Amino acid sequence: MPLFLISLGVVGIENALTRYFAVAAWSDYGYWIISIVMAGFALSGVVVALFRDTVVRFGGPLRAILPAAMILAAALGFVEITSNPFNPLRLQNPATWQAEVRNIALYYGALLPFFFLAGTYISLIFLQNHREVGRVYGYDLIGAAAGAGVALGLMFVLHPFVLAPALLIPIALAAFFERGRLKGLGVGLATLALAGGEYALFTGQAPAFSEYKAIYAPMNTPGSRVVGQVRSPQGYYVLLDDFTERVDADLSNNAQMLGVPGPPSTLGLYRDGARIAALPTAEGLDAAYAPAALSAAPYLLRPGARTLLIGVSGGWRAAEAQSLGAGDIDGVEAEPLLHRTLLEGLEDSPPIRLPRFRRLDDGPIAAALSAPEGGYGVIDISSDFIDTTPANMNGLTVEAFEAYLGALRPDGILSASVSIRDFPVYALRVLATARAALEARGADPAAHVLVYRSAWNVRILVSPTPFSAADITALEAFSSERSFDVAYAPRHTPAARPFNDLPRVNFATGEIVSTGPDDALAREIPDVLAGRPSPTARDFHVRAATLDRPAYYSSLRLENLPTLIQRLEVLPQAEIGGLVNVAVLGQAVVIAALVLMAPLLFRRRTGEPEPRRLWPGLYFPALGLGFLFLEILLIDKAAIFLNDYSTAFALVLTSMLFFSGVGSLIAGWTQARPKLTTGLSLIVVLGWGWLMYRYADALLIENLHLAAWLRGLIVVGAAAPVALALGTFFPMGLTQVGNGRLLPWAWALNGAFSVVATPLANLLSRDIGFSSLLYAGAGLYVIAFLLLPAAVSRRASSTPPPVLDLA
Repeated sequence: MPLFLISLGVVGIENALTRYFAVAAWSDYGYWIISIVMAGFALSGVVVALFRDTVVRFGGPLRAILPAAMILAAALGFVEITSNPFNPLRLQNPATWQAEVRNIALYYGALLPFFFLAGTYISLIFLQNHREVGRVYGYDLIGAAAGAGVALGLMFVLHPFVLAPALLIPIALAAFFERGRLKGLGVGLATLALAGGEYALFTGQAPAFSEYKAIYAPMNTPGSRVVGQVRSPQGYYVLLDDFTERVDADLSNNAQMLGVPGPPSTLGLYRDGARIAALPTAEGLDAAYAPAALSAAPYLLRPGARTLLIGVSGGWRAAEAQSLGAGDIDGVEAEPLLHRTLLEGLEDSPPIRLPRFRRLDDGPIAAALSAPEGGYGVIDISSDFIDTTPANMNGLTVEAFEAYLGALRPDGILSASVSIRDFPVYALRVLATARAALEARGADPAAHVLVYRSAWNVRILVSPTPFSAADITALEAFSSERSFDVAYAPRHTPAARPFNDLPRVNFATGEIVSTGPDDALAREIPDVLAGRPSPTARDFHVRAATLDRPAYYSSLRLENLPTLIQRLEVLPQAEIGGLVNVAVLGQAVVIAALVLMAPLLFRRRTGEPEPRRLWPGLYFPALGLGFLFLEILLIDKAAIFLNDYSTAFALVLTSMLFFSGVGSLIAGWTQARPKLTTGLSLIVVLGWGWLMYRYADALLIENLHLAAWLRGLIVVGAAAPVALALGTFFPMGLTQVGNGRLLPWAWALNGAFSVVATPLANLLSRDIGFSSLLYAGAGLYVIAFLLLPAAVSRRASSTPPPVLDLA
């Protein structure tokens, strides 16, 4: 029970810290937490291996002291990170990045002690119970699963900034379940530490949103009002009433000449400090501005068409479509809170009540696959759809576009909005995706695409049949009247002097290449539609997104790292995640290499080297990498299936930890037959991998219409068998290494290579695809099976039990 509670508290705090970084800074930097956790575990394993005899000799006092020490380390570390002046934007500035690197080091210095102490405690439990490794590891993993579940449950009721203080309690409770004459000392120390730690947390500097997040300025504007707050694992939502909040509509500069009013005042909805939607006030939805919006063209080209909205933007997109004369309107809103708000409202924002509007419960692909008879005349993807929730990136893939085109009537129009505020590359990538979907239907992309734009956004129109000359003429007239630019149409020559200048820029040097008003996008579209390399492709990825490789913000060519670092200040914040992964991977490789060399320290310190067994140095790294690869693969597939990344993460993480723990308990009963147990487990892993490879995507798409709770059960059912099998490998390996210094070293290796696995898996899925994680994960477990000795070694089975101070 002490181990169960310690694991619960540690994983709970890990989740709490990840949420803290998502809210106070940016979620990309949550990868640091995983790195710090596993680095602490790896370092603790090496130290326990070096001082193994001393640790065992003083095992009783250590178990009495360590819970209290962990509580103080966690509390003081959290106080330190809340006062850390880290600024992610200064990290992108060549003149200020050095100071921010020091601040990152302070994060590591603040949090590493807690996870080092936790790793030391768990290593000690393994040493004291080396004959029951399967049971020990089972309690460790099941406790971790409980910690993930408890943390997620608390996210519904607690502010993200007080999650960590609440999760110190299980660590203190661990002392109450200890045995022996030092139990009273442990309970007293843990109680005092908990009281002191909570006092430090609640009297120290209050955590706050970064001043560079979108919520900071409106929240601190005089007269602004927080209308409501919602806490959930999906995020911390804040609804603001402030005079700066307006509908996010890209309007023509000629709106006044057209007799169209500006966008009305709204409430602003923020998740984790990022604005995700404008919600209507009690005055309702007045979309009189719609005729001047960039998004209006499809409704004028196909008047009265039945419409499917992919992203409803707080109801405003439905109001705009209705104002522009659309027929029946179906709306898909994948973001959970926004989806509920359409039906029930949120605080001062009323529910959406529009004639001819119907809210769909399906995700975008499922909605398209269940299109009404006759199909839609317009399918409209909103401008904020991609940034509303991480799972929405699956709605801009080749498979999604194929579903949309199949849901349109023959002359229907798919309209997709893409921002070009940062880089035109995103528009080119969506075009490449549309091209792949059209080619899959046997169509010539050049005849089925129209592109027009403002200074800030691009609208890409795609039709199952070629656009007519009348369509092109109508779009040209629409754009000219509103000072928009037609960037591409069949038989259309772009204007020599566009209304909205978009100059060509040399990314490597930052120099503008154009000599006058230009449309850099118009110059490259023909190449992209023809499948030819475009100039932008030299510096960025211009490729179709698929369900196997759906990441939207993955345009950077990481092989051009020196250029990217040189131009760091102009990169979009959303693209920084890839570079953060590279940085975390670099330091993780260094840590892993140092842990691998730890046996050299054993020899130098004791003069009596451990037996020369090379297999643990490959076996446990293979497990650390393979487990995370398969877990991350499942999380991302589940995100597509559930259309919600947060729920997918929670279900898969908890399921994998729990069922792996059960697998470890099973391994404890069969530890005398390591090859048989792991052989059967390997058959399960390979069979599961083959089923995932052959059928997962097809079954995923075919069952998107099922109720959310049923899809959740399917996710748990998919995770259970492979997690059960994976859980047998680690305890079987620990059983073989015995009770010497190799046992904590093996623990350290697993932790160190788990640090490597997380950023490496994200980079592999980003640039190659999720299928690469399946191949690599299965292959690593084949290697692990081949490395594991056929029988329990005599040394491992005959090692005398350590002296325990448990009287």
